[in-house]
Amino acid sequence: MNRAALADFLRRRREALRPSDVGLVPGPRRRTPGLRREEVAGLTGMSVDYYTRLEQQRGPQPSEQMLAALARALRLTADERDHLHRLAGHGVPRRTPLDSHVAPALLRVLDRLEDCPALIINSLGETLVANRLAITIFGDRSQLTGWARSDAYRWFTDPASRSIYPTVDHDRQARSLVASLRAAYGMAGDSSRAGELVRILLAGSTEFRTLWDRHEVSRRFEDHKTLLHPEVGEIEVDCQALFTEDQSQALLVLTPTPGSEAEEKIRLLAVLGSEHFAEPSS
Repeated sequence: MNRAALADFLRRRREALRPSDVGLVPGPRRRTPGLRREEVAGLTGMSVDYYTRLEQQRGPQPSEQMLAALARALRLTADERDHLHRLAGHGVPRRTPLDSHVAPALLRVLDRLEDCPALIINSLGETLVANRLAITIFGDRSQLTGWARSDAYRWFTDPASRSIYPTVDHDRQARSLVASLRAAYGMAGDSSRAGELVRILLAGSTEFRTLWDRHEVSRRFEDHKTLLHPEVGEIEVDCQALFTEDQSQALLVLTPTPGSEAEEKIRLLAVLGSEHFAEPSS
């Protein structure tokens, strides 16, 4: 672990960012350039004292999970993320089509979306990051662990996960999830995490086996969705997807028709926030 270089790198990357770059309001009387230490700490979920000690060359070696959080908070590119790991004395994460490092370009767009639900997922349907409105509707899926992070895994192993969609849409959603997983499988290969997930679902779900045998392949998301919230009921939205160049991650933006009842419901959720409602099953 190169403490001096790590501290300098973190400080320079922090000072190179503006609050607006990470979705924060600048606020008055900012005497230093870039983000404050407490802002970086808040974005990563670590204590201010812990982050401060890293910049002062006296902190413990950060874990790989902590480095991943720092890379996301500081909007590091994949090359910068790898450099951060080397400075901290860790091996460089393997770059695969299912790399969980969030593309900074998608994060910059997400940071500016405040009035509509938006989330970034990888090709296994794992939520990497979501804005407040998306968490209000779907729950905080980024906190799930193991295979439960995958939309496809939850759909075919946990019936409660389907409650976010009307029953009439379940068949279409199941086909979409399988077609998307087959696209990820074809891109990443049989020995990848996608291949492992396919084997798990083939062994555990008759429905999945039937749909997998259809050989449908698609990365396209449905343009229109009806979502169910336990307090406000049905929310009809259009879904737009912005993919990274390698198609490994997508920013999903859910927008209601202007002036519609769905728009009013989303405004209500934005005002009341996720803490007011019971979290939906997901």
